Amino acid sequence: MTRLRNTSIFGIVAIALGAIAIFTNPQEENYQKYANITLKTQLKDKVCTQVTEELGALLESQCHIIVDTASPYLAEVIDRQTTKQNFLLFSIYQADLSFPSPLSDYHIETIGILGNFYTYQVKKL
Repeated sequence: MTRLRNTSIFGIVAIALGAIAIFTNPQEENYQKYANITLKTQLKDKVCTQVTEELGALLESQCHIIVDTASPYLAEVIDRQTTKQNFLLFSIYQADLSFPSPLSDYHIETIGILGNFYTYQVKKL
């Protein structure tokens, strides 16, 4: 009887957690806001660092200025180049971002779950 009760409690908890995950799966509009802020920061950290390593420290500040200047357009680019897979409990967003030479292109993957976004992969292509 105790085992049946524990199984029932586990089932109820699992259903409740699933329902919470479904209702808190973030919307695509929220991803756009997240991506614009977070990816801009990551671009500065990763891409501008790459520019510094490849072309010299003088260009790092220039790179930051370019990223800030391009920020209004970043959301539009992200929107066009992002695919979303909705798994009901969570969503996965994948974006392939292309940059002009000498910068590299990047593949970025983000998971949206429980009302939050987590970028778990930023890969140089």
